[in-house]
Amino acid sequence: MTSFAGDNMRVLYPDIEPYEHGMLDVGDGHEIYWELSGNPSGKPAVFLHGGPGGGCGVHTRCFFDPAVYRICTFDQRGCNRSTPNASDDWAASIVCNDTPHLVGDVEKLRAHLGIDKWGVVLGGSWGSTLGLAYAQTHPDRLEALVLRGCFLFMPDEVDNLFQNGHQALNHPEAWAGYEEHIRSTPGEWEVERTNLLAAYYKRLRSDDSDVRNAAARAFVSYELSVSTTFPNSKKKDRVLSTPEILVPFALFEAHYMLNNGFLRRGQLLDDVGKIAHLPITIVHGRCDFVCRPEAAYRLWCALDKKAKLEIVDGAGHSDTEVGIVDALVRATDELRSA
Repeated sequence: MTSFAGDNMRVLYPDIEPYEHGMLDVGDGHEIYWELSGNPSGKPAVFLHGGPGGGCGVHTRCFFDPAVYRICTFDQRGCNRSTPNASDDWAASIVCNDTPHLVGDVEKLRAHLGIDKWGVVLGGSWGSTLGLAYAQTHPDRLEALVLRGCFLFMPDEVDNLFQNGHQALNHPEAWAGYEEHIRSTPGEWEVERTNLLAAYYKRLRSDDSDVRNAAARAFVSYELSVSTTFPNSKKKDRVLSTPEILVPFALFEAHYMLNNGFLRRGQLLDDVGKIAHLPITIVHGRCDFVCRPEAAYRLWCALDKKAKLEIVDGAGHSDTEVGIVDALVRATDELRSA
């Protein structure tokens, strides 16, 4: 059930360019950007990115063997290359931006691409939430599920990340910075300290772009600081300096966290019976401070311990960490001929 980053580690497949890409009108004023890479006649696989609002990077194509898989990556509503982007038009980007609509988008994309079933659905962090919600809604439209850094939207998961201060036990400087932004900007600190997430959301929706952008930088800087076992300043600088990535990341995270992921409490655990027939692999870093390992264990137990659970010792939350990469690539390799 556990693994450790050691010798003979799997690495990402080499960078590849998409052979096809486009925009899909999914309704409600939204168009989502999608791309295909790998083998055009291969086993269909889709990658569900985190955030919400994180968007897909180049590396997300590389968790799959390009000789075997037809790899689909796409940006969810309101972020990255999809339109409208929250950094340009927050009011339009938030329209019908919730979990049921994102589940519907995955299904519309599958139909648009002429895919009968996804051979593999791989989702990480928020993408694990979306992957579970999609699989439980359309259990006959996928053959296997791979989840990384599980987040189930139980109240303690949201509070541990954004409210109760437990992050200060391991990341005191990051938590201090997260609190300080609210304390030092106009507002009623004694009231706002009781709901820091709502305080950020208020600033993120301000009519003043300087207020919005400052809040987004503080919010995302905090989360990126607790996401990796070792600091990744290159990624942090890139995200913080790219408004079309930074702003949706902060806005949609706060939006979804304050609304319990638009899920009934415990919904993803209650409905595991709908996906009991699927091969499911769960990968989680032992030192993941964003999505605690307890969530992965809860899910594994709810599945009667029939899924494959791999807790990666020495790894944090990011899907760029060597132990996480190793586990995910092994998982997709094992499913090549399944």
